[in-house]
Amino acid sequence: MAPRPGAEAGGGVAVMVGRRLAVCATLALLASPVLAQQPPTAVPSPPLSDTPYVFETAEVHPITVSVVAKGFARPFAFEFLPDGSLLVAERGGNLRLIRAATTSQAARDPQPIAGMPLPGTTQGSFGLHDLALHPDFASNGLVYWTWNVPVPNATEGEPPQQGRFSIMRGQLADGALSGVETVFVVDEPGYAGGTRIAFGPDGMLYVTTSAPFGPEGQDLASPYGKVLRLTADGAIPADNPFASQPNAHPAIYSLGHRDQHGLMVLPTGEVFSAEHGPSGGDELNLIEPGANYGWPAVTLGRNYDGSAIEARRQADGMVDPLVAWLPSIAPSGLLHYTGDAFPAWQGNLFIGSSRRGGVNGTGGLERVVFGEDWGELRRETLLTPLHQRVRDVAQGPDGLVYVLTDGPEMAVLRLAPAP
Repeated sequence: MAPRPGAEAGGGVAVMVGRRLAVCATLALLASPVLAQQPPTAVPSPPLSDTPYVFETAEVHPITVSVVAKGFARPFAFEFLPDGSLLVAERGGNLRLIRAATTSQAARDPQPIAGMPLPGTTQGSFGLHDLALHPDFASNGLVYWTWNVPVPNATEGEPPQQGRFSIMRGQLADGALSGVETVFVVDEPGYAGGTRIAFGPDGMLYVTTSAPFGPEGQDLASPYGKVLRLTADGAIPADNPFASQPNAHPAIYSLGHRDQHGLMVLPTGEVFSAEHGPSGGDELNLIEPGANYGWPAVTLGRNYDGSAIEARRQADGMVDPLVAWLPSIAPSGLLHYTGDAFPAWQGNLFIGSSRRGGVNGTGGLERVVFGEDWGELRRETLLTPLHQRVRDVAQGPDGLVYVLTDGPEMAVLRLAPAP
C-alpha cells in the first residue's frame, strides 16, 4: 500500500522531529495532567442477563449476544488457542482459561494458569496487559505478554502512573507456563498506559507504548508514545526506520502517539493502532514506518476541563488519523473481521469502546466500514444497551465475534446471527 500523505520514512521524519522539539517542550506543559479529568458521571449498568440478548443492527438482522463466562478480575486482553479455548489476561497478573469457549459447554477453569512469574497490580493502569501467540504457537507453545510494573512513588507528582515496561514470554502446555523469560525491557520509567502487542506476517513483534502527559511522543530517544518493532526474541530489526540513527531508540517504528489501547496487524502487513485523545480526538491510525502521528504537537482534542489545547489540528509532515472520534469513545482492542458467520461484516473493522463522551456506562463496540484505500464509508455503534466497558474484541475460530468487558461485570460475550 502506498504511504498516506505525511507518512515520510526514515531520515525525513528525523529532520522534521528535530525542528519541532522546541515546540513540543512547550506543549509538554499543555499536555500535563494539571487540568485533571472531571468527576465521572455514569449511566447505571444493570447485571448481564443469562438469557441471550437480541439486537437489530444496520446490516445483520438481527444478532444475539450471550455471556460465555464472567467473574474475571480486571481483564485486559484475550487470545484464542488452536483448540478453541480462550486465554484471558487479568490486570492483577493471572492468566485464565475458558475451555471449549466456542461451544455451549464453555467453562472458566477455577484455577489460573500456573507459572506466571510476577505479581501484578489492580492499581491504576499497571499490571498485566496484552497477549500474543507466537506465529508457530501450535508447535512451540510460546505466549507473549506485556507488563507495566510500578516504580517507587509511581502515583505521586508529575507525570502520574510511572511504570517500567517489559515484554515476557513462556511456553504454555498442560495448563502451566515454563521457561518464562524477559525478551525486552525499557530501563527508564514512563507512563503506564495502554500497551499492546501483535505479530505481523513478517514474523516481527509490533508493540505500542504511551506518553499522554509530556513530550516523549516526539522524542526519538524515548521509546514511549511510539509503535515499536522487534524480532520474536526481542532484538532490533536492522531495517527499522531509525535503527541506524544516532540518539534515536532503534526499536521505534512510528512516533507521535498519545495513549494507545488498540493494535492490529493484518495478514497483508497493514498495521493499525487506536489511541485515546485527551478529551475528544480519539484516533484510529494506519501505521507507516517512520511516520509521525503528531502528539502532542497535533491533536483534535481539548483539555479535560474543556479548554483548548494550544496545538495544531494538522501539520505538515504529520499524519492525519484514519478515523477520529469527537466526542471520545475511549478505544480499545481492534478486529478486522474476515469470517463467514457475518458475510455483511466481512472487511469491517471493530473497535472496542470503554465509554462515550466521558460518561461511564456507555461503552460498546464500534463497527467501521471502509472502501478502497481505507476510506471510511460509515460507522455503527453496537452493544451500548448493555452498558459495559469493552476492553478487547476477537474473531473466534467459529467465525463469531467475541468481546471482553472489564466492567462492571468483567465478562466474555459472544455475538452470533440470530436463529
